[in-house]
Amino acid sequence: MAPSSQVVEMPGSPEPGPDRELQSWRCLVCYLCFYGFLAQMRPGESFITPCLLGPDKNFTQKQVTNEITPVLSYSYLAVLVPVFLLTDYVRYKPVLLLQGLSYVSVWLLLLLGTSVLHMQFMEFFYSITMAARIAYSSYIFSLVRPARYQRMAGYSRAAVLLGVFTSSVLGQLLVSVGRVSFTTLNYVSLGFLAFSLVLTLFLKRPKRSLFFNRSEPVSRAASPSEVAQMRPGPGPPLGRRLRASPRAAWRDWVLVRMLGELGDSLRLPQLRLWSLWWVFNSAAYYLVVYYVHILWNVVNPTTDSTAVYNGGADAASTLLGAITSFAAGFVDIRWALWAKLVIGVVTAAQAGLVFLMYSTSSVWLCYVAFVLFRGFYQFLVPIATFQIASSLSKELCALVFGVNTFLATILKTTITLIVSDKRGLGLPVHSQFLVYFLYFLVLSVAYFLGAMLGGLQHFRRCRHQPLPPSQELRSPSEEKAAQALSTQDGGVHSLHPEAPPLIPEDSAWTSGPASREQSKQLQAKA
Repeated sequence: MAPSSQVVEMPGSPEPGPDRELQSWRCLVCYLCFYGFLAQMRPGESFITPCLLGPDKNFTQKQVTNEITPVLSYSYLAVLVPVFLLTDYVRYKPVLLLQGLSYVSVWLLLLLGTSVLHMQFMEFFYSITMAARIAYSSYIFSLVRPARYQRMAGYSRAAVLLGVFTSSVLGQLLVSVGRVSFTTLNYVSLGFLAFSLVLTLFLKRPKRSLFFNRSEPVSRAASPSEVAQMRPGPGPPLGRRLRASPRAAWRDWVLVRMLGELGDSLRLPQLRLWSLWWVFNSAAYYLVVYYVHILWNVVNPTTDSTAVYNGGADAASTLLGAITSFAAGFVDIRWALWAKLVIGVVTAAQAGLVFLMYSTSSVWLCYVAFVLFRGFYQFLVPIATFQIASSLSKELCALVFGVNTFLATILKTTITLIVSDKRGLGLPVHSQFLVYFLYFLVLSVAYFLGAMLGGLQHFRRCRHQPLPPSQELRSPSEEKAAQALSTQDGGVHSLHPEAPPLIPEDSAWTSGPASREQSKQLQAKA
């Protein structure tokens, strides 16, 4: 039997051509999208709260509001960081299996559990599924080439949104038209989840990941990370690297170096703004999502399951969120100037919608307000994602989103402990929505004040210099390079120390006919 190396060196060995690669790519996309679609098929998820409060489980509103639901925030905070690191360390697939097993555990506890403790364990396993959602979005990028990232992201997101929408519509049809009980609906959900768990077994396990299993060439000394390339410079001699102390090795670890780069990146004003929005707004957004089903049951305390339209509301909010997310990609404004105002307007609208849900006695108005509330949030998510990620490396971008999510989870858990938990204030759900309204109102006032101060500073600068171009986010290395160029060109910049860079021709702030005529007159005088 010939060695494998000899087989490779045979001149007649066939190589995979473009057709075979394209076929492999299509099969991979189809399977991943089918898996992403089926993993969202949980038609009973919109009706978990009515099931807990109904005759099947017969829990009280106080138990569900102040004892069961708060466990979700606590357990999510506890498992978020370990699952995040484990996802990268074990290369995604084992965490996807853990997510599938946790989903099955959630519905088994929902069907077989009878006590508050059983439902608290159900919330714990559900928090694991939430923390593991990053595994799917990271997994798909580890299997495709960078040139296909954008297409793969679009396909996978479409599959997930279609799965959520189809699941909500199916659940609503089974309840309203088919008159299926909540228990039967949960068994249907369990069947879908068991099938998606089987599909997980056939997923390909990637050979690399972002942090712990990086793809490196044979010579490890010549494989700087993406973050190391942001700070080019002469490295230490090989002998010093071999004799490096554990402390120096710790400083060279990719996560530690990325934390240093993260500190430098925080000097970027747009990165700070959108990260703060991500932390403060997403914390309250998810609290509203957690407790809105309890509010609907309070506003419409019916025992007729066919009159519960939670699935329809979730389907409509998912569809509107997909539309607003798509429309956000076509919004072309100068975000460095108008971002605070746009965020303030959207946050004020969310505050008004939360107040409508608090004050109305019509469940249909509650449904409409919730659909619009989610649509406003989903409109800003892709904008914030692009504004944060546009100037960062792939590694640093993942770290920034992880830190933002972790800080938002800490804030959400703190609010839950104070407002919702029975060991805190233990407020009923109506009073909680009043607190959320005041929270969004304070945020909108802060954004409006920031927009006013930013506008005043901008117009004050415009009196002495022309309008600057759109200031997109730049990495610290790019800012240092720009500062070096300005130092070398000090003879020109000394006259105008705050002069902006030249305006590109394709910018929205290009000079008009009047400014061109003025420049011609100045040239004629010269």
